[in-house]
Amino acid sequence: MNFLPVLTSGGGTAGAIGILVAYIAVFAVLMYFLSVRPQKKRQKKMDAMLASLEVGDSILTTSGFYGVVIDISEEVVVVEFGSDRHCRIPMQKEAIVSVEKANEEE
Repeated sequence: MNFLPVLTSGGGTAGAIGILVAYIAVFAVLMYFLSVRPQKKRQKKMDAMLASLEVGDSILTTSGFYGVVIDISEEVVVVEFGSDRHCRIPMQKEAIVSVEKANEEE
């Protein structure tokens, strides 16, 4: 008695297509967990940081400058750099990398 299954010409092609679809699905799930999900987590963390931004907070910009927040609007933040009161520059909120709260220092 022969227990090996008999392969027909139509069944082999359908099986190969099924395996290919399974590999593509596994690859898509893997890419989601390796690239998309961590990026969304970082974006949520950044949005929460910018939402908690207040006047008087010390910030670090993407260009490496440290400053203090003077005024906040919807998309623009006015930042004072250094101890000179004449060096106030408006900049986009997205240019802020990190925030150190003013009340944590006290």
